[in-house]
Amino acid sequence: MLENLVATLKADPRKIVFTEGPDARILEAASRLKKDGILDSILVGNVDEVKAAAKAGGFDIEGLEIIDPATFDKMDEMVAKMVELRKGKMTEEQCRAALSKGNYFGTMLVKMGYADALLGGATYSTADTVRPALQIIKTKPGNKIVSSCFILVREGKDGQEEKYAMGDCAININPGEDDLVEIAIETARTAKAFGIDPKVAMLSYSTMGSGKGETVDMMKNATEKTKQAAPDLAVDGELQFDAAFSPVVAKTKCKGSPVAGQANTFIFPDINAGNIGYKIAQRLGGFEAYGPILQGLNAPINDLSRGCNADEVYQMAIITAGLK
Repeated sequence: MLENLVATLKADPRKIVFTEGPDARILEAASRLKKDGILDSILVGNVDEVKAAAKAGGFDIEGLEIIDPATFDKMDEMVAKMVELRKGKMTEEQCRAALSKGNYFGTMLVKMGYADALLGGATYSTADTVRPALQIIKTKPGNKIVSSCFILVREGKDGQEEKYAMGDCAININPGEDDLVEIAIETARTAKAFGIDPKVAMLSYSTMGSGKGETVDMMKNATEKTKQAAPDLAVDGELQFDAAFSPVVAKTKCKGSPVAGQANTFIFPDINAGNIGYKIAQRLGGFEAYGPILQGLNAPINDLSRGCNADEVYQMAIITAGLK
């Protein structure tokens, strides 16, 4: 599933910063990425602690850069840059205190060009990874929100990979119509990076007016706005999941739809539906779930689950840097 991204990274070498350098899972993943020749890494943390943890775990990090915020020789420059970026919202003292922490320090390394991407969250909360990104990296021009998607993958009956994109399952609790437009367009872009030709279904408990309610109207209106914002994108809604997924049901409920019955990119009306939906697919459908993949930022930054293992760190590092 990651072959295309690995090929991209080997052809165009990039550097990723890990905000939790002494963590054994991070060290194992960084060691593997180095051994496999995929990514160069920066490990944030006390140099002695990082090296001791690597030695204890038997991880080869020889040649990888370790940067300690406490001894970083460009800290004054970094503080000044952050004060400028925060535009009066944080004092110099507050910026210096924030930059003593790996999450803010790592984000500024990306902003200042020391690294191309960042992966954090092995010990930080999602909020502690996303907040510095919003404050420092900020959203892309034309985007107002950060969103997320999961890529769901399993081996199909024909031996080929079966892949789907689902958003937003992790960040926006109750997105509005305009938020859903951004989520749909960004999720389609992420889907393309994974070799999915996006056919986007705006999901609901209603199909083309079969049900009534505020969220039905929201998904219907968001669909029309998405079509206007991205006229080349195959998108339709509002659609129930069975109509979006099953060709048989689609013929009955919405014959003639360019998406119904063949959708592979699913946009949920809120985080409840999205989070429940992807986990049902993961646990009952036997899919591997990659994510959450953050979308809409000016640089690739992603969040790990605090319960992640080294394999997940390795995979998410490739995904994060590969989406630059």
